[in-house]
Amino acid sequence: MLRLRFHGRGGQGAKVASRVLGSAAFLDGYNAQDFPLYGAERRGAPITAFTRISRDDIMERGLVSQPDVVVVMDETLLLDPQSSPLSGLKKGGVVFVNTPRTPFETKEGYGIEDHVITLDITKVSLDMIGQPVLSSLAAAVAAKVAGIGEKALRDALKKELSAIISEKDLLDRNIEAAIYCYNSVEPISIETTEKVREKENIISIPFETALVSSPSILSRGNTPLRRTGNWRIFRPVWDYDACTKCMTCVARCPEGCIRLNEEGYPFADYENCKGCLICAEECPVGAISKVRESHSQTKEGDQ
Repeated sequence: MLRLRFHGRGGQGAKVASRVLGSAAFLDGYNAQDFPLYGAERRGAPITAFTRISRDDIMERGLVSQPDVVVVMDETLLLDPQSSPLSGLKKGGVVFVNTPRTPFETKEGYGIEDHVITLDITKVSLDMIGQPVLSSLAAAVAAKVAGIGEKALRDALKKELSAIISEKDLLDRNIEAAIYCYNSVEPISIETTEKVREKENIISIPFETALVSSPSILSRGNTPLRRTGNWRIFRPVWDYDACTKCMTCVARCPEGCIRLNEEGYPFADYENCKGCLICAEECPVGAISKVRESHSQTKEGDQ
């Protein structure tokens, strides 16, 4: 059995990616499971999705705590202790990271000991689809790593994406971009052992009644301590020559991240701005533009 775990943020499509992979595996003759895990968090919060693939019956249920393959759709999650994407990864496992870095740079940068595959699927999505939509692309990479055939992947993409995309041109661009990513990844043989990586401390929690296992939250709220600025794909940038100080952006920001400087011009708290760009959409004079955010150092030195 092959166990895969997707780590993304709300809105990136980790759930759909897992579903497309499960359908592709089924159409390729495998038994498959796919399901997500997320709570009541808002868009941009970390979420997880899981897929199991096997030629035999799958009798296992529940979360995948010891995956063979981890798909990281947002590389900033690698530094997030609450997400811990590499937790439980089996020895010999494979990590895919959505990043412009090379596999060597990624291993060095994040201290990853396992086999790493990288591809900047965000850039592929922007170039080929025109939107930062990662679900089909992440599914395609995972399908290649899992050894799923291209025809089964195409059929699964058509089946799953047509249920959520009504525009044929957009659907075709999604499939084209996904197949591009599929063919950009070299085939790999996954030979994991049941042993997890060294220094991992996996805890098996026994079933308990709700009276015992339900959480009791006694500590103070910690939301102000949670920096969410690394969730951005684009950052808003103001043109003060065009800005009329109307404060529409300040009023429309759902996170309260826009303040005024001493001259009365708005500016963003980039440590907490999630990059939803509602401010840019609502600006009546078009004084706010979007600049691509890259959390990795590229060859050109972009940030």
